[in-house]
Amino acid sequence: MGGDPDPQASVDVAEAVLKGGADIIELGIPFSDPIADGRAVQAAGVRALRSGTKPADVLRIATEVKKARDVPVVVMTYFNPILSRGASAFLDAARRSGVDGVIVPDLPLDEARKFGSAARARGIDSVLLAAPTTGEERMKKIVANTSGFLYLVSVIGVTGAREQLKDSTIRLVKFAKRFTQGKVPLAVGFGISRPEHVRTVIGAGADAAIVGSAIVDRVAAIEGGEDEALGRIEAYVRSLKHATMSP
Repeated sequence: MGGDPDPQASVDVAEAVLKGGADIIELGIPFSDPIADGRAVQAAGVRALRSGTKPADVLRIATEVKKARDVPVVVMTYFNPILSRGASAFLDAARRSGVDGVIVPDLPLDEARKFGSAARARGIDSVLLAAPTTGEERMKKIVANTSGFLYLVSVIGVTGAREQLKDSTIRLVKFAKRFTQGKVPLAVGFGISRPEHVRTVIGAGADAAIVGSAIVDRVAAIEGGEDEALGRIEAYVRSLKHATMSP
């Protein structure tokens, strides 16, 4: 979450995550009504908003991350902050900040086509989400309109670390892979928090695992000792990255 617990700390967290081996950084823009987010990310958004974080601050964080390391940076935001500024102005600012992709979970598919075209015209990927309830025809449309990767939501519900992955998640990954194979990378998120979760979804055919809430939970401990907390985050991400390489 950009700005959690404050903008500079977000840069430090991103550095720790990258040191741990992450390939992409997702920065959340805090929003007062995050309908897709569970307890951990909602709390992170509240902390970020209390620190005065605005969308422009998160874009500046993206710039700092890009300056330090040449890695893809994806911004996750609800559509309201984009609409408030204007889609073109937001995308122009994102491009200047070095943002590589944008995830907008509450953007309807019909509207996503127009927004995606505007984003890609600026060299920015528009990453779409597919739900566990997505059928074949809709999955085809989502895959045809997403860019960068397809964000596959592994469970029904909001974000948040889970103790176990259900067998239905494995079936879902295999189902989605039928449509993304040879077209766009498949990334799986929501509920992934353990190395064995990463190993499972990669083994089922996913190209990437998205881990958010479990990292955000660790960020919440920064106030108790930043260096120690950042070290724990780095070690945690390293364990996840190692799982992508395990047989």
